[in-house]
Amino acid sequence: MPRYKLSAEERAAEARKKELLLELFSLLPTKDITDTRSVFKDLVGAVVESGLEGELDVELGYPKYDYRHKETSNSRNGHSKKTLMTSSGEVELKVPRDRNGDFEPQIVKKHQTSLNGEIEEKILSLYAKGMTQSDIEQHIREIYGLDCSESTISRVTDKIMPVVRDWQNRPLEEVYAVVFLDAIHFNVRSEGSIIKKAVYIAIGVTSDGKKEVLGMWVGENESAKFWASILTNLSNRGVRDILIACVDGLPGFVSAIEAIFPDTAVQHCIIHQIRSSTKYVASKDIKAVMADMKCVYGAVDEKNALVALDDFAEKWDKKYPKIAENWRGKWATLSTYFKYSLPVRKMIYTTNAIEGFNRQLRKVTKSKSIFPTDDSLLKMLYLAMMDITKKWIGTRHDWRLIRAQLDIEFPGRLPD
Repeated sequence: MPRYKLSAEERAAEARKKELLLELFSLLPTKDITDTRSVFKDLVGAVVESGLEGELDVELGYPKYDYRHKETSNSRNGHSKKTLMTSSGEVELKVPRDRNGDFEPQIVKKHQTSLNGEIEEKILSLYAKGMTQSDIEQHIREIYGLDCSESTISRVTDKIMPVVRDWQNRPLEEVYAVVFLDAIHFNVRSEGSIIKKAVYIAIGVTSDGKKEVLGMWVGENESAKFWASILTNLSNRGVRDILIACVDGLPGFVSAIEAIFPDTAVQHCIIHQIRSSTKYVASKDIKAVMADMKCVYGAVDEKNALVALDDFAEKWDKKYPKIAENWRGKWATLSTYFKYSLPVRKMIYTTNAIEGFNRQLRKVTKSKSIFPTDDSLLKMLYLAMMDITKKWIGTRHDWRLIRAQLDIEFPGRLPD
């Protein structure tokens, strides 16, 4: 990157600015950083008050004491006191008033309690990273020198709920190449009891290869019926087609998808299937069972996979008869990925895209073993989601290959 050189005039201006700053501080009683912060706080207050007075001048149409140019019956009516939170601590302001009560200040609005919402933004940012309310309270006190109670923090974060509702109901794209559907579970207090609730999550891959969280919904427990309502929600928000849906092994899931999106290919997550298959395998056999199972799902094509499944059954049916039987019973959706090229296979054979997202949510929420309400859970997950997805700005590196394959397998269904 080329180095930018200041002109002679710019260098002179910079030098003069430094001289003025040093001259200013030489006249002020600043002995240490605390004094400097106090001076800065006073400076912030003076600048804001000056700006407010200027706004009232514009509102009334004449400067203070310049009655010769007064063309209104309205006039100044003293000041009211206001405490403003800033990064240097609390600043006491004198806010000018008008007699008619028409003045609506813009620099610091009537009910604004902090400068440009910086404290609120900081609270939301810390909350999104999983800090508890007591941790945030301590952090705000140490950094800003302000007392910020847990109830205040809760009120600030509650302001996000209307935004969450709007996000949940926003219009979506008409077509998604792939949608990953999975659930994550949390403990929530309900009517004096603590129950485990499922948070249903849908992540879509757009026609240009970008990931997007389509929604998060809190339900009593994971069920195909609830998933059907979520798929209906996606349809109502504008989704008319999904090429491939990647799901866990929940019974009835495929029927729920077919009812709303009948042309969607369904891929049962291989990782979920492996976990289910090895749940009751003895520890001494686990390595061998996993190796033989890999010959099935890692086969070059469906024909070889079925041969490997027969070999697996012949070797393990006497000891674990349910494993091969279960794979055969779900083969229609377990084998979907064999139809596609390797890049597509890698993308759809597991729900890793959503499980990675879920792991990040768990990391953020680990400090909260129990959520007091569904809204408090959804609030934290939304803020965490916004923080996580800031990095989701690019297209998959292999998207051109994937898109070409999808255009062949699903002709005319992806928009140009």
